[in-house]
Amino acid sequence: MRALVTFVYLFLYAPIVLVVLFSFNSGRSASEFVGFSTIWYGKALGNTFLITALQNSLMIAFASAGLAAVFGTMAALGMERLGARTRAIFDGLFAAAIVVPGVVIGIATLVALVQVFSALNPALASVWPGDTPPQFGLGYGSIIAAHGLFSLALVTMIVKARIASLGRDIVEASSDLYATPFTTFREIVLPQILPSILAGFLLAFTFSFDDFIIAFFVAGSNTTLPIYVFASIRRGVTPEINAIATLVLAASLFLILIARTLMREKTTKAHAGE
Repeated sequence: MRALVTFVYLFLYAPIVLVVLFSFNSGRSASEFVGFSTIWYGKALGNTFLITALQNSLMIAFASAGLAAVFGTMAALGMERLGARTRAIFDGLFAAAIVVPGVVIGIATLVALVQVFSALNPALASVWPGDTPPQFGLGYGSIIAAHGLFSLALVTMIVKARIASLGRDIVEASSDLYATPFTTFREIVLPQILPSILAGFLLAFTFSFDDFIIAFFVAGSNTTLPIYVFASIRRGVTPEINAIATLVLAASLFLILIARTLMREKTTKAHAGE
């Protein structure tokens, strides 16, 4: 059993270790290590196309994660007021959104957006006072919407789990002391669930920043960092690509570590308070 577990871990993580190792290769080959050097990190950070793609990914990730955090929190709060059967239905829908393959989400989002744009653009042109009405199409907005909708389910499940652990006692006590619902939320509920909201935001940011499949379908002519890496790999794997992958891996692990730390600290405090 130990040998099987060891083999599985080696199969999963050995290629990642090799990518990190060959990112420090001083040669131009991605399969032959000839010496240690950080030259490819400098080349990657000096690549203007890469920097543009990185800026696009950061902007999209911040926007989609922010939308997911706001609307996911609202959805989690609303679901707590539903009946048991209705809540179970929504729980299943949110869980399904998380486990559905990315390629299915990408294709479905693309088809839905094309249908919406084909109906919206003629309607806008018919009422637009000028000769050149704006045209809605695939781009930054479509990527943000697709990532935000997917990440919303993730944030909702994280925040909902935290809300469920609070119980209704503190909310009812606040109502007994004549606090308004908004005051109760601002002074009691929000401070308790804020670490979970931040954790959901960071996980949503990580997903959006790393995503290739959904972005590939709805990006239009725009380029994100994963799309740039995919296009570069088609011309051959170089140590520069390994350096980019290593930087993305380090950033993703850092954000996930922060998210887990926030959730763990809040869980520890909750148990201590009990």
